[in-house]
Amino acid sequence: MKALIIGAAGFVGGHLINHLAADCGYEVYATKLAHETLETENASVHNLDILDKNAVSELLNEIKPDEIYHLAAQSSVRLSWDKPQLTADINIKGTINVLEAVRDSGCSPKILLVGSGEEYGYLQPDEIPVKEDTLLRAGNIYAATKACQGMLGEIYARAYGMDIIMVRAFNHIGPGQSDIFVIADFCRQTVLAELGKKEPVISVGNLAAQRDFTDVRDIVRAYSSLMKSGKSGQTYNVGSGTARSIQQMLDMILEKSSVSIEVRQDQARMRPSDVPVIAADISRIKNDTGWSPCIPLDRTIDDIMDYWREREK
Repeated sequence: MKALIIGAAGFVGGHLINHLAADCGYEVYATKLAHETLETENASVHNLDILDKNAVSELLNEIKPDEIYHLAAQSSVRLSWDKPQLTADINIKGTINVLEAVRDSGCSPKILLVGSGEEYGYLQPDEIPVKEDTLLRAGNIYAATKACQGMLGEIYARAYGMDIIMVRAFNHIGPGQSDIFVIADFCRQTVLAELGKKEPVISVGNLAAQRDFTDVRDIVRAYSSLMKSGKSGQTYNVGSGTARSIQQMLDMILEKSSVSIEVRQDQARMRPSDVPVIAADISRIKNDTGWSPCIPLDRTIDDIMDYWREREK
């Protein structure tokens, strides 16, 4: 079985490569941008810019994959406020290029389009945990582009008979994540304070927001489970099913610190718009695939802290 992971140099890509190669026995191909680094013994790595449709077509014709995991995205909510055009180009135009390249290739791979729980936006109290058929009210630019990606996937599956599954993945965390994301940022700041490389102070934004956090290693298991048992044209939530506040997550991190740390709010870290509560109803993926998350958050936080301790020492 040949699997192509588009956009594999990011946080999720390395974990998905390892899972598909080591746990599933797949022949794995992975793409990255020319300036990115992706060191792995478990995949054949190719440079690819999804904004170049001809390049996407050439690679598909060369590999002829059975499965395509489309991870390539501008995935930071914070960055989407600063660079909305870049976010739209990559997340919408790039997805169209991939889908059109598949249509032109003559192959019929199963395709997973990875979206986000952010697409739901401003949820009402009676809508939580949120089901997949809930009205989307995207609250930021990144979420809007991902909602569009999902609608495109549904249209292509219905109009062209393509085997496409859409995912709305909620916040995933774990070792190797960039510190532009909140939990990795808190863990790195804590480790730097432990090592005496910064004052024992953590700068924070909105701690009241509640999010659905899942270990990335559970997330990639969900993706491969959907490729095996998910229904074409269907959208699936992938998350833990539980909302936890950023304050709760920070408290877990600080409890594991070897030094006493002061918390200071930084207005520069506050977003122009923030959704108060997000949590997933994951009954659909459980029913169709049998998947459920199994890694406790306490272990996840330990692994993230150990990652930064090793990297920063």
